[in-house]
Amino acid sequence: MLIGYARVSKGDEQSNKAQARALSEAGCKRVFEEKASGGRWDRPELHRMLDQLRDGDTVVVWKLDRLSRSLKDVLHLMDRIASAGAGFRSLTEAIDTTTAAGRLMMQMVGSFAEFERAMIRERTTTGLAQARAEGRIGGRRKKLDPKKRREIAESVLSGRKSGAEMARLYDISEPTVSRIVAEHRQNTETFHADQP
Repeated sequence: MLIGYARVSKGDEQSNKAQARALSEAGCKRVFEEKASGGRWDRPELHRMLDQLRDGDTVVVWKLDRLSRSLKDVLHLMDRIASAGAGFRSLTEAIDTTTAAGRLMMQMVGSFAEFERAMIRERTTTGLAQARAEGRIGGRRKKLDPKKRREIAESVLSGRKSGAEMARLYDISEPTVSRIVAEHRQNTETFHADQP
């Protein structure tokens, strides 16, 4: 049986009517319609469709990105469809996994996706290593310069101001004040321990 899946994004003003009509014209006996982002995994109609798949069924979509915007998710969904013994067809891209050429096409898409992920990992690792070699570390820049951090720590430690007051004064959270005070205390202790 041909089973259709139609999706438009939640914020879109468009409807599923055009997709549903194209799927019906393609011979789909049942069409699952959804209004949700393609980047989300918690789509009830998608999961309802996957749960009802039987051996010999074919999932039909108007376009591949209607299934998901993420290639990784598309490949995961393809595995779910295949494990149910079902096939997959995309009307726009002319992909049909019920044919040998269609299966080859999806395997090639999967191979390219895997290659792309490996290249991204390699570039990221190289970039991080280069940054470390140049003395740069990742993470967000500190909101407060060393002078302000020292002022916060000394005000709290001397009892002139409370942690809550310093947090309000510098527009930071109380846990951040606590970390600044702890760092300052540790640095001071280390400095005194190193003195002869």
